[in-house]
Parts: sequence; structure tokens; C-alpha cells
Amino acid sequence: MSDQHFHAVIWIDHHEARIFFFNVSDANEIVVRPKDPVRHIHHKANTIGSGHAPEDPDFLQHVTDALANAGAILIIGPANEKLALINHIDRRAPALKPKIRGVETVGHPTDGEILALARRFFKDDLMEPPRAR
Repeated sequence: MSDQHFHAVIWIDHHEARIFFFNVSDANEIVVRPKDPVRHIHHKANTIGSGHAPEDPDFLQHVTDALANAGAILIIGPANEKLALINHIDRRAPALKPKIRGVETVGHPTDGEILALARRFFKDDLMEPPRAR
């Protein structure tokens, strides 16, 4: 994380995580992908199993590691992977949990739309890290 980028927003699904560290006017992006991207699995009636792909703990850990230095985090995404990430953070990086300021369901926005949403979400913040007293 750059010293000037206290805030982070992450858009995550089973295929990738797009993480932006940002301030009012600037942003840096990190993209994390699982080694073996998940293919869509459709549930069929009268079959065993949920039809959902199993979680990839390595992918979730790489995302967690990428967020480690963030001061305030917004997690967004279209489906359940954002909740899987939160559960992973609870188990593997509990010190990161208080930094999560919000979780929102969002479809497939552009990078610009992700940053605009995050800047609106954190608008009451001064977009600066807290200063030492």
C-alpha cells in the first residue's frame, strides 16, 4: 500500500478480486486471480450437492494478504464470494476485520464505477489516514 492510500475497495467474485487503494484523486489497482478459475456450475434438480463451486482458500488468502495494510475497507461483489472472504478474514486474519467498514452487493461495474462508489461510500472521511497525536 502506498503511504497516501489509506482506503481500499475490493470487488470480488470467484474469478478475480480487483483491489483499489485510493484517495480523493489517485488509485492503485491490484488484481488477484485463483490459479484455476472456477467454471460456472449449474445446479440440476434431483442431484446431490448445491451446484456451487467450493471456496478456494489459497485465493482468499492471497486477497487477504493484499488487503493487510489497508486502513479502511469496503468489500463489494455480485454474489457470495464477498461473504466467503469475510469468513476467511474472521478465521485467518481477525485483526483485519475491524477495518471492514461495509459490504455491498454490486454487479459487474467498471473500474471507474468501483472507485466512484467507494469514494461516495467514504465521502465523510477526509480521505486521509488518521494523524498521530
